[in-house]
Amino acid sequence: MTPTEFTQARRKLGLSVVQMADMLGMHPIHVRRMEAAPSVASHRKVTPTTLRLLNALLAGYRPK
Repeated sequence: MTPTEFTQARRKLGLSVVQMADMLGMHPIHVRRMEAAPSVASHRKVTPTTLRLLNALLAGYRPK
């Protein structure tokens, strides 16, 4: 998943960076780093676990 796709998925879910981080169980800085362009030194790839959870959220899963 590219940084742009990750950002689009977050926006499609209607979540802020802080809300997305909370849903994924991570610090907001990690979400910002995954949304950063690959040329940015602090960029981080979306991990397979994060991708699976994000896909579940996009498919309608909502934790209690």
